[in-house]
Amino acid sequence: MEPLKEIEQLIKDILIWLKEEFSKIRSNRPSSKFIEHIKVNYTDGVYSINQLASIGVVPPREIIVSPWDTSLVSIISKAIESSGLGLKATPEGNIIRVHLPSLTEERIKELTKLIKSLAEEARIKMRLARDKVVKKINESPEDQKFKFKNNLQKMVDKFNDEIDTIVELKIKELNE
Repeated sequence: MEPLKEIEQLIKDILIWLKEEFSKIRSNRPSSKFIEHIKVNYTDGVYSINQLASIGVVPPREIIVSPWDTSLVSIISKAIESSGLGLKATPEGNIIRVHLPSLTEERIKELTKLIKSLAEEARIKMRLARDKVVKKINESPEDQKFKFKNNLQKMVDKFNDEIDTIVELKIKELNE
């Protein structure tokens, strides 16, 4: 059963990677993950926002950034606006309000394509992993080969169903 244990871990890793990539894609729903990776130049280096501030979400379309050092308010605000994400950061005292504008139809179509291409990339990773495992299975005794291949196919089918579900949910979230 060892070859199947290996692919089981690979499946988990691929799904974690895909969910992480999807969390970076902006929808009409605010998420701290959307801006936490933005880089900020500060005194002795470059930091991501989540290293310099706490990030909160205020529905329906607002993110609040609270820098731990108040001198960072303007620096973080400029970094958010120059991130290329099309965001407007408004400093208000010790916090920064980031308003998320509604997505346009064109942008939703672009993001849908991106989501589908990331899902396809995950499927390709899975196929490559499956091929490696099939080679190991072929080295197994004859009586175990069929059982291994059958179980492997069930795992791959379950993986593909899970990918479809994740993609469907993200596209639905985009269109809200």
